[in-house]
Amino acid sequence: MKVLFFALCLTGLSAQLVAQPSGTTRQIQDLTNKAYPQLEALYKHLHQNPELSLQEEKSAARMASELKALGFEVKEKVGGHGIVGVFRNGPGPTVLIRADMDALPLEEKTGLPYASKARGINAAGNEVSVMHACGHDIHMTVFVGTAQALISLKNSWKGTLVMVGQPAEENGLGADQMLKDGLFDFAPVPDYALALHDNSYLPAGTIGYREGPLMASVDMMDITVFGQGGHGAAPQTTIDPVVLSAQLIMAFQTIVSRTINPIDPAVVTVGSIHGGTVHNIISDEVKMQLTLRSYSPEVRTKTIESIKRISQNLALSVGLPADKMPHISIREPMTPATVNDPALTRRMVGLFKNIFGENKLVETELYMVGEDFSRFALENNRVPIFMFWLGTLSEERIREAKAKGEQLPSLHSPLFAPVPEPTIKTGVLAMSSAALDLFKK
Repeated sequence: MKVLFFALCLTGLSAQLVAQPSGTTRQIQDLTNKAYPQLEALYKHLHQNPELSLQEEKSAARMASELKALGFEVKEKVGGHGIVGVFRNGPGPTVLIRADMDALPLEEKTGLPYASKARGINAAGNEVSVMHACGHDIHMTVFVGTAQALISLKNSWKGTLVMVGQPAEENGLGADQMLKDGLFDFAPVPDYALALHDNSYLPAGTIGYREGPLMASVDMMDITVFGQGGHGAAPQTTIDPVVLSAQLIMAFQTIVSRTINPIDPAVVTVGSIHGGTVHNIISDEVKMQLTLRSYSPEVRTKTIESIKRISQNLALSVGLPADKMPHISIREPMTPATVNDPALTRRMVGLFKNIFGENKLVETELYMVGEDFSRFALENNRVPIFMFWLGTLSEERIREAKAKGEQLPSLHSPLFAPVPEPTIKTGVLAMSSAALDLFKK
């Protein structure tokens, strides 16, 4: 893997690639070092108290409290549990920094002394374990550390700082709900929007970046497959929706491999399937949940049309009548692809190389994960956005995985365990420095 190879080669790069810190960099580092014990305590608190999408009440309250203590004007409950802080510091650009706050329905298996033991109720009404398996606790901690650093250095910049704590990123609803609920009625529309995302493959202390497309668009699709139920011992009197669903799932696998251009990335994943009640009854219906990923509207449209065509034709082939064709619905709103503004990306990458050194920067590959930070670009991409990757793993852990031939835990894994230091310090230095650079005239 490209990033893994990069990590293993870090120590072999020449010392001339290591940047010398400027006065501003030293100031941010000194502020962060002084605040770090409190930031680490905040991180561990957030890690042990995760909240599911649309339920981020306590996390949002904590973020709002931190911003109020720094002198921000704060509006809470924007688009659910979203919070917006505005700090006006004279005439100048408006820079927006966003962090997401929600967690995932997973049981943590990291074995960390501060591992989450939290429980919650999911959207289906079931009790589940809850874990920050996507690192939004890191995001929130860096968010607070960045706000602290920028307010401490307020005599060094002019402009308006907008800090957005966003709910419901994991289900793709949060940014859209905040925008529809008047986020920019309270805060000015930014000249630039920034965000980071922790990375489960890069070593802590490094920054990953990509100019242009960074993350894919996301569609959530629900399919109800109908049948004709009956006795499990008399399948000839039924039309089995379980068997039909199996045929559909296998046929869907040919969409990417046989109908999409091989150079165009796309994903069709059936993430959930439920049907039947007991061993000896053939049910009347099966419900499936799919996620679709792509980078272009054309590929997205072709994927959806292919699913509809395959579903109808296979249903007809088993003898289902027209009124029992599979029912397909796509959740709105879909999440658009996250595309980093090229000029802004080049500016930020140049800045990060000066701060961290070239040996701490890596150009990453395309990922098929999604992020609704894309919505902060607004209509026709009129707001330049930039999201960068924040490394989270110790180099020792990466070497150990390489030696054993193991796959490192990905985001959304119950084993994902970021190293708090230097991850948090790197995130605060990178985000604070980015904002300060953008506040320049």
